[in-house]
Amino acid sequence: MIAKLTGILDSIADDDAIIDVAGVGYLVFCSKRTLSAFGRAGDTISVLIETHVREDHIHLYGFADKAEHDWFCLLTTVQGVGAKVALAILGTLTPDDLSNAMMAEDKVALTRAPGVGPRLGVRILAELREKAADLATTKNVEFGNKNDGEIVAVSDAVSVLVNLGYGRSAAFKAVSQAAQTIGNDTSVEHLIKAGLKELSA
Repeated sequence: MIAKLTGILDSIADDDAIIDVAGVGYLVFCSKRTLSAFGRAGDTISVLIETHVREDHIHLYGFADKAEHDWFCLLTTVQGVGAKVALAILGTLTPDDLSNAMMAEDKVALTRAPGVGPRLGVRILAELREKAADLATTKNVEFGNKNDGEIVAVSDAVSVLVNLGYGRSAAFKAVSQAAQTIGNDTSVEHLIKAGLKELSA
């Protein structure tokens, strides 16, 4: 089982790269985000690898960092999300964007990725929201440490910002950061003002 490759970047295509390791060229499928981080042909690169073995092929999937690798493994546990769709999602949303989308239940953010329609977006949210909270990349408010009133205030503030035209994930991230900064004073009004300040920064 191959878990990591370090070698010379031979070439890059739309969704894959060939990495020369001691004279052997490995075809590695990657997200657009990872491919954009590789640099030029001839550069030395290192990628984390997820190996998929099937009856008719062995495919290598490469990732620039552990966060993206972890999300790939998590996304591919959802029915209807194969490796290709998972890479498309990761090429559209960063790991932090995905964490925010999960916590904010932002189906629209997920459907920006090619191959993800509304129905699949809802399924991803339903199956991964709780699991996503365990990933190290999640940096949102720890709702378990807050009382019901504070949780409602955060939710109401997010709704107001969404009604003002902000995306749900962006609004959730801004209000979450505001709630951490404000501390105990998590009234809806203060969260909205602080959230707007975060969004305009």
